[in-house]
Amino acid sequence: MPQDYLLFNDEYYAADAPIISASNRSFKFGDGLFESMRMINNKLQFADLHADRLIAGMKALKIDGHALMDDYFLRQKTADLSKKNKWNGNVRFRLSVYRSGAGVYTPEANKAGYVLEGIPLKSNLYDINAKGLIIDVFDEMTKPVNKLSNFKTANALLYVMAGIFKTNNRLDEAMILNQNGFLCESISANVFVVYNKQIYTPALTEGCIGGVMRTAVMQIAKMNNIPLIEAQINPEILKEAEEVFITNATQGIQWIMGYGRKRYFNEVSKFLIEKLNSF
Repeated sequence: MPQDYLLFNDEYYAADAPIISASNRSFKFGDGLFESMRMINNKLQFADLHADRLIAGMKALKIDGHALMDDYFLRQKTADLSKKNKWNGNVRFRLSVYRSGAGVYTPEANKAGYVLEGIPLKSNLYDINAKGLIIDVFDEMTKPVNKLSNFKTANALLYVMAGIFKTNNRLDEAMILNQNGFLCESISANVFVVYNKQIYTPALTEGCIGGVMRTAVMQIAKMNNIPLIEAQINPEILKEAEEVFITNATQGIQWIMGYGRKRYFNEVSKFLIEKLNSF
């Protein structure tokens, strides 16, 4: 079996190499952020949107070097790693950026370090799930709303706990609420609700991740004259909605089949993923 590689601060290492030390700030303090990205047919999808969010997140965390991590950087590094591994051009990537250097809670420097890793995929399309997902609302913990809420930071304990809740309750996905009790996102995706033939999604002011696929779906809806409203959403709407689907940059769009005894359609999600694949 051929050896896979990752890219660690511009150098290639075996994918299973122990590259992170115990002093790494991302490990010790969750001091970093990440981007999950997808390459289809050797083209990194939505590279400009990923770069915009990464740069904004690095600025918010006051990590230096954000100007270097633009869309050219993302395209070049992902292409290089794909070529190094002789992958087929369909890849799921994760770029983890952390504050390197010493210090305890107060860092001694703000220089960025990074790790880029990938997993080859078989499909060269965004595939909608054949079987709809079963969900419930995770309410044991809520997500705070602050200046870091819209970014994918290295502090992911809320999502880990929601994942354990999902497993323990034999669910496919769990919905997360914000500190005010309103719908925020799912474990790994943004949430969209179809109600009275209009699409609703939590506004960024509700603390959800500023998802790249969220932005793409909003653009597709606008291009096709589909009403889409960013709003504060009471989770009770899940009991009345016609359709619920979730989105992220690697899987595209996934439709929800059931919440408790409630069952949903998937007409809008099927239409959107068809448009997404020709976007």
